[in-house]
Amino acid sequence: MPQTTVPDHRGRAERPEEPGRPDPADRADRADRADDSAGEPPRFPLPNTTPWRPSPGFAALREERPLCPVRLPTGSDAVLVTGYADNRALLADERFSRAAAARAGAPRARRIPLDATSLTTLDGAEHARLRSAVARAFTHRRVKALAPVVRAEADRQAAGLARAGRPADLVAGFTRPFSLGVIGGLLGVSVPDLPAFRAMTEAYLSVDGHTPEEMLRAVAGLKELLGEVVARRRAEPTDDVLGVLAADRSATALSDAEIVTFGTTLLVAGYETTAALIANAAVALFTHPEQWAAVRAAGGLSPRAVEELLRYTAISVGGGTLRVTVEDVELPGGTVPAGTAVQPATTAANHDPRVFEDPDVLDLEREHNPHLAFGHGVHYCLGANLARLELTAAFEALLARFPGLLPAEPPERIRWEERKMIRGPLALPVTW
Repeated sequence: MPQTTVPDHRGRAERPEEPGRPDPADRADRADRADDSAGEPPRFPLPNTTPWRPSPGFAALREERPLCPVRLPTGSDAVLVTGYADNRALLADERFSRAAAARAGAPRARRIPLDATSLTTLDGAEHARLRSAVARAFTHRRVKALAPVVRAEADRQAAGLARAGRPADLVAGFTRPFSLGVIGGLLGVSVPDLPAFRAMTEAYLSVDGHTPEEMLRAVAGLKELLGEVVARRRAEPTDDVLGVLAADRSATALSDAEIVTFGTTLLVAGYETTAALIANAAVALFTHPEQWAAVRAAGGLSPRAVEELLRYTAISVGGGTLRVTVEDVELPGGTVPAGTAVQPATTAANHDPRVFEDPDVLDLEREHNPHLAFGHGVHYCLGANLARLELTAAFEALLARFPGLLPAEPPERIRWEERKMIRGPLALPVTW
């Protein structure tokens, strides 16, 4: 791997957004001519015609420019990190600061700043305090206890899909309501509230599909609704996550505002990513008929198959949260100067041939699979075990009711979400 010193952009300020959306062919051409005579860096996200997999452009960057300057959708500059060793190192190194990326004026990928009080944007002792307070909601024992509830929700949604008749939309008829049902139950949010939560979550996650004002209203709406739930839990304790946190009277108990912010983070992360994970895994399996036939014959996914789908598929255009270096940092691929915005690409790292044999092959029996789908280090995803459970339960329920489940349209006709960092099909017609 070539050693690189990243150009010292020092977190260049955001520039005005160009009018209109760039033509996809023009974007691809820009990416192919990464640093042309005008010195224009490639745009991130990189072009991708198979959104359930990492962009093909990652492979060349991983070999030739492992620390590559890129232009984010807002016009901010960042460094894209594509290799496994580099990503694993930066995810474990708190000099790549999430808190610095949430400060006023910091480079950003979305039109609104990150929430500086969220679990995902805190560093050091403050992050450790908040994570310790909420981690007990996601212990292996608690997730195991949730298994019957998650499986019952999967069965309920599969039954609804059957009632819709053939062909049915796996996204609208199963993956989204299933993910919403699980996260709603975990939080203690009543089902009638969930459609409103979904609309606001989608606006909040938008890259360029909503105005900054719409996105900020969505954040405020989410917090207002969750604030009402927390207030009820203070008065009448329950055993859901928000109820347990609200009932805590210890010295490390969270304030109402902290519980609401955590609930917002959990809702946004838990709903959208899991819905996309299940749908993208289905597309990956549908495009590998022999492996899909084996999964159908087995009636579900083995633990190895779950890990391989987590590695192989891409539910995000990059797979990591933007960070800013607080001092010069030496990575295996080169030096990153202080003040640089860094975009991890764990989806690219999960296809690094230095770590994964035949990385672009979907191998549901893969033994060595140290993927970074849930991150690494102190910010390792709290919901990792729950996501594994949901993926497993989803396919068990679908195949129990539809053993002949098949796509109703070829993959090239699938329309994909292109206005968020999370990428999943807008619809996925299936038959049986």
